[in-house]
Amino acid sequence: MPSYFCKKAFLFVMEEKELLPHLFRTEYQKIVSVLCYLFGIEHIEVAEDIVSDTFLSATESWSVRGAPDNPTAWLYTVAKNKTKNWLKRNSFFQQKLLADLHHSMPQGEEIEIDLSAQNITDSQLAMIFTVCHPSIPSESQVALALNLLCGFGVQEIADAYLTNKEVIYKRISRAKDKLKETNIKIQQPTLAEINDRMETVLKTLYLLFSEGYYSASSNTVLRKEFCIEAMRLNYLLAEHPHTNKPAVNALLALMCFHTSRFDARLNDTGEMVLYQDQDETLWNRELIERGEYYLNEAAATSTLTKYHLEAAIAYWHTHKEDSGEKWDNILDLYNHLLVLEYSPIAALNRTFALAKVKGKQQAINEAEKLGLTGNYFYYSLLGNLYTDIDDEKALQHYEAALKLVNSTADRILMTKHIDQLKYKLSS
Repeated sequence: MPSYFCKKAFLFVMEEKELLPHLFRTEYQKIVSVLCYLFGIEHIEVAEDIVSDTFLSATESWSVRGAPDNPTAWLYTVAKNKTKNWLKRNSFFQQKLLADLHHSMPQGEEIEIDLSAQNITDSQLAMIFTVCHPSIPSESQVALALNLLCGFGVQEIADAYLTNKEVIYKRISRAKDKLKETNIKIQQPTLAEINDRMETVLKTLYLLFSEGYYSASSNTVLRKEFCIEAMRLNYLLAEHPHTNKPAVNALLALMCFHTSRFDARLNDTGEMVLYQDQDETLWNRELIERGEYYLNEAAATSTLTKYHLEAAIAYWHTHKEDSGEKWDNILDLYNHLLVLEYSPIAALNRTFALAKVKGKQQAINEAEKLGLTGNYFYYSLLGNLYTDIDDEKALQHYEAALKLVNSTADRILMTKHIDQLKYKLSS
């Protein structure tokens, strides 16, 4: 696929930003990855300090002299110089690095800080497999990935998780300590390591994307950027010959389909817009086409993963027409998904498709068997299913859902359903 996909299609949702904050988001993690790749996992903080100092210099210099003609090249040059100066001040560390690199460097040569496009890609790929080491708990992996691979600050991550920054800081610190403790090497993964860790890598990217797409945070821009970063990292995997696996393409297709409808999910006042009420003209057709491309790539072999099935379900949701063919296919895909990898949420989502195919009463029977009484979506779905069958029960379920919501948009939506039912029952 043409390279503009990474730059244009992935960044279509980005709001206009000042230059330096934008560069911090796009370049910080690249330089950190290269320096971590060079220094080793035990010196993550050194790499982060050098890059942070680079951006501090940019802030000071550009505020006086204005931004240079090529800001990215300026950052890379300053980062290289700061790294070399740091190494000179820490001769013991430099000698250790030289000893580790002796097999690839002529004697007496200065350590090269390689910020070429290829080395950045290689470094980030190595970092993805390092951060997604199976010894780190999932929630810590996602937090570390957001911080180290995507350049999000601790406060930004905390805002998305609706928690305080101390919680996120502890997760990131524990993940870093675990990597140092187990002495994980930052290096290009072998084919065996790719096969062993790919499931963990994809799970982390899936969770990272989900945190943006389904987050209860009201910060829409931040949530979009989480999705963009998950797609960017997934794209790196799809572009590398050793990691371009069917599941990688399937997950990328899933992300494209979901993100294509991002801007249609909220109206101008911040209210949630239900799928059937979304303005189809707000869907991003380019991302839908890219999703179709990657879904076809994923189908090139007989491999079938949950990402294939979820991507296929998301594909059908890019067809607005409420046809029998559409819902028959979606129901069949959910049936296969539950056999392949059962989850209560997938089972809950299946009941909506079941209602479209078999009717609301059968869907109610299936949904109530799940008994997900601590889940907002459970009560919301039952409220939807009971509407026009037993409006009193529908009202009870929507009121139960209202007690469990976390986001303002969901609270507004539930209140709207409740008001409509109360008016209907009183008429």
